[in-house]
Amino acid sequence: MSARNRTILVWVLLVLGTVVVLVGSLTLWVKRQALDTDSWVNTSSELLENDDVRGALSIYIVDELYANLDPQETLEDQLPENLQGLAGPIAGALRQPAVEGVDRFLQRPRVQDLWERANRAAHEALLRVLNDETRAESISTAGGVVTLDLRTLLVNIGEELGFGEQLESRLPETAGQITILRSDQLEAAQTGVKAIKVLSWVIIFVALVLFAVAVYLARKRRETLRNVGAALLLVGILLLVIRRVVGNYIVDALSSGESVRDAIGSTWLIGTDLLAEVAWATIIYGLVLLIGTVLAGPWGYFRRMRAWLAPNFRDRPEFGWAVLAGLYLLLILWGPVPALRNWLGVIVLGALIALGFEAFRRVVLGEAEGGETGRLEPPPAPAA
Repeated sequence: MSARNRTILVWVLLVLGTVVVLVGSLTLWVKRQALDTDSWVNTSSELLENDDVRGALSIYIVDELYANLDPQETLEDQLPENLQGLAGPIAGALRQPAVEGVDRFLQRPRVQDLWERANRAAHEALLRVLNDETRAESISTAGGVVTLDLRTLLVNIGEELGFGEQLESRLPETAGQITILRSDQLEAAQTGVKAIKVLSWVIIFVALVLFAVAVYLARKRRETLRNVGAALLLVGILLLVIRRVVGNYIVDALSSGESVRDAIGSTWLIGTDLLAEVAWATIIYGLVLLIGTVLAGPWGYFRRMRAWLAPNFRDRPEFGWAVLAGLYLLLILWGPVPALRNWLGVIVLGALIALGFEAFRRVVLGEAEGGETGRLEPPPAPAA
């Protein structure tokens, strides 16, 4: 293969690897966010703790109760006959206090714990449907749609607000029913879940193979490895840009008022926290590669630094590894990025740093033995 064709092939592999990493990162985020029950529950709990989201949810719940029940009739039953004409105005005046009451109700630890347990049960049930394992009690496909039943929560809140007793029988069947998937979309969703489970890790492996082959074929491997680091850095930045741009589009497309806009924006940011974690992890991996290739570069300052390190790397290699391990342990304890707060990120980044350090150590010793950056032995003493 000619040098020109080899160079073209290396760049094609680098570009393909970059695209595959970008797609794989998005796939991994979908898997961790939508198909992992713990992540789903954590996200739902954060949503309920957010003021904007909880406020919008409170308005929705009160609207559901007012739309499906007749608060004016309830008040008429409770007021004296001569005051029953005030039931309508009073019902209207109580709407905003009812929203505030629901907001306070949703802030109670007991309710938040109930919300967390309900979300866990619902998500596990939904996964059973998507995996085509069984039908769950809280998920049904009646009427041509897959629905999540929040009727019990609606009844509890209605009783708390004083909408009367026996709300279970008074509410229509559609109250508290949230459509998740239509039945004609269920098969496609099940296929998508299977694909995501397989591709989330296979794609990342393919990207690593593409990058490894590019480095192997390159004549200037250090520069190619530097380009791999730059590609990972670029992918991380693109993921953060995608998160921001898509979030702005969704907020503009779905919001109809300032309060709703804030709630949608908060929901998107909370729901894409894991995407930000993937982005920052990719940026960190890219920076590690870039720093390693720069330290092994031809610039005079780094050549002098390598010459100074050569005797230590030769005579006391365990000292260098101990310093590296200590610094990495401090980095893990600090945890400045999400990648350092889960075991997989710690292992991957640790392995990457260890491989880079060993490669750097060999470069330093090779240069020193070849007399390029200095001598390993001290100069002889002058003759007496």
